[in-house]
Amino acid sequence: MSDVSLKSISWDSIPKEELTPLLHRRIITGDQAMLAQIYLEKGAIVPRHSHPNEQFTYMLEGTLHFWIGDDESKELDLGPGEVLHLPADVPHKAEALEDALTLDIFVPPREDWLSGSDDYLRK
Repeated sequence: MSDVSLKSISWDSIPKEELTPLLHRRIITGDQAMLAQIYLEKGAIVPRHSHPNEQFTYMLEGTLHFWIGDDESKELDLGPGEVLHLPADVPHKAEALEDALTLDIFVPPREDWLSGSDDYLRK
């Protein structure tokens, strides 16, 4: 256990990154996984996209409406205490029906977020 590198991180120590005026995030990355706090103000849109990462979205506050699949035919509302599991490469988009806060977990970490090449979020 002496070779293990442990970290304790406070979310408050990480500045919020503004993606749009209605969408902000904080990210913590490990070797194999990424956690992100996503802040969405009412009306914020996460445009349709997919990624090679498995994703879990845990709703902490508010409600998001999701459209899932190639034809967006699967729709659902996710509220506080609920978790959405999205397998890798599943197209999805979301809209904040009210101010919302999520904890998203990605495995492996999102390389597009780390490199800043996530232009779809910055529109």
